Formats: sequence, C-alpha cells, structure tokens
Amino acid sequence: MAQPPACDFGTPAADFALPATDGKTWTLADVSGEKGTLIMFICNHCPYVKGIIDRLVTDAQTLQTAGIGVAAICANDAQSHPADSFENMVKWAEEKAFPFPYLQDESQEVARAYGAVCTPDFFGFNAAGELQYRGRLDAFGKNEAPADAPRELVEAMMQVATTGRGPEEQVPSMGCSIKWRAA
Repeated sequence: MAQPPACDFGTPAADFALPATDGKTWTLADVSGEKGTLIMFICNHCPYVKGIIDRLVTDAQTLQTAGIGVAAICANDAQSHPADSFENMVKWAEEKAFPFPYLQDESQEVARAYGAVCTPDFFGFNAAGELQYRGRLDAFGKNEAPADAPRELVEAMMQVATTGRGPEEQVPSMGCSIKWRAA
C-alpha cells in the first residue's frame, strides 16, 4: 500500500499530450475545466481503484456538470502488469462508461512530473491551474460506501471551483503503488 504526501498548495499542473482510449491525444488544456481540473492516476488491476470505480464515475460526472474538467491517467508498466495494457484500458473505459478521457502515460514522464505515488492518486487544480486538493475520494476506500457517505473529493473540488482554494484539512488517498518500469 502506498500513500501520497500532503497537498503542496499552489503547485502548477504539469502539461501533457497523451493518447486516450477514445483514439484521441489529449493535452492538459483539452481536459481543463473553466472552474478547475481533476487529474486522477488510476489503473485497471488495482483493488483500490476497482472498489471505487463506480463512485468515481458518478463523482466525475457531478464535477464535469459543475465546470470542472476531469481526466484519468494510467502510468503503470504494462510489461510487468499486463492487466494495465492499453487494450485493457480501452475495454475497461467502455465497460464502465468513463465520462472522462482515460490516458496512457507509457513513458511514465507525466506521473513523475505530477509526483504520482499510488492508484488512485487525485490532483485537484483551481481554474488558474494551481494544486488545491491531494486527498482521497472518500472515507470508505475500496469498500462499499453507504448512499449518504460524505463525498470528500466532490466537496473539496466544489470548494475549489467556488473559492479557488481547497480545504486546509485533507486526508491522503491510499492504494497500490504506481508500477514503475525497472531503471
């Protein structure tokens, strides 16, 4: 299990141009929303991601409706973890009807630029492209959440969209470590 560091408020979003499961290449500008942007590092095989994926899809739709851009990036080494291959990314994005682009970071350069640590790892930026959220989806992790569970990621990103600032108190995400390629 891996856990990211606390939010480093104000860190600028790193640009990228990555291929997506929809056949397009997406840049940071393409995915950015008028009121903020959420960049998520996820993968296909991680039990933490699998446990939250349905909530994540719902929450992403909520955020997109509020003017927040959303994109997911898979940076895992598909050689060591074939479940995270591009072909399997395409299948999973279709199966789960991802409302956001699902991008492949085969070189792992984007994950390194963001300082991604685990899957899932959330990076919430304000409209100016400054990091304001580095917390978790919610308190339930990979377990089923009750319908009335607080939606920490959504609440934090709505605050960012409204005020430009994320909450001072944030609980880091936890999940499987990014599967880095051997040096």
